[in-house]
Amino acid sequence: MAIDAPEIIRQPVSVTRKMSASLPELRAIAQANGLTIHHLGAGYPNPEVTDPRGFIAHEQAFFEHLRERQGLNDPEALPEFLRESYNYTDTLGPASPREAFAAVYGADWGVDMAPELLLPTVGATGGISLVCSLFERPGTPVAYITDAPTYAGFLARATLCQHARIYSVDLDDEGPDLGQFRAAIEQARADGYRVGCYYTIPDGHNPAGFSFSGPRREAILEIAREEGILIVEDAPYVYISYAAAEDRPAPFFAMDPSQTVHLFTGSKIGLPGPRIGFIYTEAELAIRDGEKVALLDLLLTEAAADVLFQNPQALWSFESLLVDENFERRESLWPVAEKKLDVYRENRRILLDGLDAELVAYRDRVSWTVPEAGFFSVFTFHDDSIVTDDDFIAKLVAEHGVVVIPMYGFYPADALERNPRAGLDQLRLSFGFTERTGDERVKDLTEAVEAFGRAIEAILP
Repeated sequence: MAIDAPEIIRQPVSVTRKMSASLPELRAIAQANGLTIHHLGAGYPNPEVTDPRGFIAHEQAFFEHLRERQGLNDPEALPEFLRESYNYTDTLGPASPREAFAAVYGADWGVDMAPELLLPTVGATGGISLVCSLFERPGTPVAYITDAPTYAGFLARATLCQHARIYSVDLDDEGPDLGQFRAAIEQARADGYRVGCYYTIPDGHNPAGFSFSGPRREAILEIAREEGILIVEDAPYVYISYAAAEDRPAPFFAMDPSQTVHLFTGSKIGLPGPRIGFIYTEAELAIRDGEKVALLDLLLTEAAADVLFQNPQALWSFESLLVDENFERRESLWPVAEKKLDVYRENRRILLDGLDAELVAYRDRVSWTVPEAGFFSVFTFHDDSIVTDDDFIAKLVAEHGVVVIPMYGFYPADALERNPRAGLDQLRLSFGFTERTGDERVKDLTEAVEAFGRAIEAILP
């Protein structure tokens, strides 16, 4: 018997979820045709940098160090961290991991971070959910400004609310179009919506495959100040950066933490499974009767209603990443990132060099982004006869064994109204994930890029 729930609207499945669901059947077809499956679709961290054994050994040594320090040489005493790890904790979680993270992360970006303004989240996705929940709670029409294309996880969360609407802004090779950005804010307000925030991933944009320029960030920040809206900065790839240190643009929160809600995740710099993340903001929000309150206080209320008790053991575990082998607090997380960047730099080089080699004769008909951070490059066809829809993707797998993600599903509805072909000439290529490691990783990714190049040659008329 069906339960009557007439107010619920079925939401579309994200393009990445749809691809994951269809992959087993497509893989079977490819294997029946004698093909090897080549992965250029998964946006996951590489297994070579997520082997937990070294982390676990360091974590356990750190815990033993804490036992000795907090047990005061009494083997029967219960160390404070151990008591907190297996007990209820405040919604903010234990203080020590926040203090350590504020010191190390703040030093990396030149921000004097206040630990009390850090709110633990279930990864950056948990931060997205809390921010949306806060703006949707009044029950009045709310607008979100975002990029076209934008992160599928944000689309999935923002479109759940029936009184929320997305207004998107097209991207060029430096970031969002400035005229469209201001126009989107103005149009949303003219349509009767309260503008909640601008959501973006400025470093290693997923899925657009590039990073915003410094001047474009400055201009976006100035418009946000003038229009009185927050920038919600999703920052999963700030440490997965291929730019020289002197060329890395500052994150928005380092430029103005009072105008920014910064979403950090430990999934890329640490391990993805524990789902450790933080919100940081120094913003204030004007609420009813003109009262100004700290945005963090309002987000804390949302968090207490959503995840009343954080996982303190996971937060203490994350703190172990912030200390060196002598258990001294690190001065920077960049040395931790470098161990991962060795793999991702090589993967990036394999992809870009392979595309150059395989498709040199087609450079007037195809192009691709050169990412300065993150895991993705966007591949574009300059040929109206090519349509990268679901049938195209299925054919790519079944006839060539190549798995990629189509871009059309990353475009908000209004972007598709402006341009019904948005994303239907593009593919998202991921160089982050391979199933094997070491020399086998290099071999697998090299063969995947070669197979993709052959497929494109066969597809182009």
